[in-house]
Amino acid sequence: MEPLTERDIRDSFVNCSKGEASRIKMPPDLAATPWADLDFLGWTDPGAPLRALLVLPSREGIVLRRPESRRTTAMRSSMCRVCLTGHSSDGVTLFVAALAGPAGRQGNTVGEYICSDLACSLYLRGKRQPRGRLVRPEESLTLDERVDRALTNLNGFVKRVTSGR
Repeated sequence: MEPLTERDIRDSFVNCSKGEASRIKMPPDLAATPWADLDFLGWTDPGAPLRALLVLPSREGIVLRRPESRRTTAMRSSMCRVCLTGHSSDGVTLFVAALAGPAGRQGNTVGEYICSDLACSLYLRGKRQPRGRLVRPEESLTLDERVDRALTNLNGFVKRVTSGR
């Protein structure tokens, strides 16, 4: 992914007001972001831990909401719908985004199950491993093909947000 400036990031958000975009806290140490390892930029707003943000290489950004954390003792596993990484316990979160435009202002949302830490790019490259005993299964696809698949999945979600339907 090409490096983004703070201005690029703030201007990218399609499902929030300019005022809300101006209040979003940028990723910690934006200057040290490993852009070469990222297919999209994703982070949790340090000033609002229930708000997460995604910016695609196309410079379309969306504001997401994550549920309040809850303790669970049941072991479960889930799969990220973007990078298809399997996680145990709380490694996947249902992120919800307000639709762009009038529909979003009326409270309409869409959701997607995504890696809780928004580090899909690092899981695809083997630079991060899911917690627990789950291991990413071996695939016959090349890294470029896996990245294309992940971006197609993520773009589909963003398109649902931007279409306002």
